Amino acid sequence: MKIAFICTGNTCRSIMAQALAGQILGEIGDIGNDIQVISAGLMVYPGSPASENAREVMALLGIDISSHMARPFTDAIAREADLILTMTAAHKRVLSGNYPRLGEKLYTLAEYAGNGKADVTDPFGQSFEVYRESAGEIRELVEKVIHKILQQGNGN
Repeated sequence: MKIAFICTGNTCRSIMAQALAGQILGEIGDIGNDIQVISAGLMVYPGSPASENAREVMALLGIDISSHMARPFTDAIAREADLILTMTAAHKRVLSGNYPRLGEKLYTLAEYAGNGKADVTDPFGQSFEVYRESAGEIRELVEKVIHKILQQGNGN
């Protein structure tokens, strides 16, 4: 299974979600080996690095995202991803408008995690503490998503 995390610029929320999902999958061992995670953005400056605060917050959690380069959402991602999780309802609307065939594989992260339709607030340009709070929120949602996928047996 391939999960794509989507935000605006692919420098904060979606790369943190990808990195945290990778860490969680590594922690659960072989059972998570069949789940692949990627990230992209809807309004990307291709090749932009992860924001400084995102890099620092992830480093505190033992995750190195210093080599990350932002990439745009593409037709290939739309085709290849089994599950597309956006950070906001607005991102979801954009994707469903541009890719009407995404249907049942497109959700907000909170929606798929079972936390209603809340948006993950964009920390871009804000303090380190806001990034740390955002990472905590994202980790909690990603843990729920991975647990749900594994319970449903969709990891393979």
